[in-house]
Amino acid sequence: MAKSLNQTDFYSRVYKVVESIPSGRVTTYGAIAGYLGVKSGARMVGYALNQLIQLRTDKHYPAHRVVNRLGQLTGRGYFPDDTMRERLEQEGVTFTEEYTVDIQNHFWDPSEEENDG
Repeated sequence: MAKSLNQTDFYSRVYKVVESIPSGRVTTYGAIAGYLGVKSGARMVGYALNQLIQLRTDKHYPAHRVVNRLGQLTGRGYFPDDTMRERLEQEGVTFTEEYTVDIQNHFWDPSEEENDG
């Protein structure tokens, strides 16, 4: 039986995965989308994270731990100054270039975790 996927449900599921990303690790928009069963939905994951700005919730979502497939901090425009990079560095994440995470050493795959996504 096919599951209907509405935007609110999808966004909630994205936020649940983002909450699960361990400190010092990063994942990609595509890895989250694939885990949620929407293989080509990386852009939708980005839209969901962008929506967090408008939610104005007290709940903390570590969106700074989500990067593009190359490890680039493509979401940094939504953080003040260099906050995204600074938060990652504080967690021990290393970089291969100024705004590119060492993805091979810090990648976290949600499909390998015990999430109930």
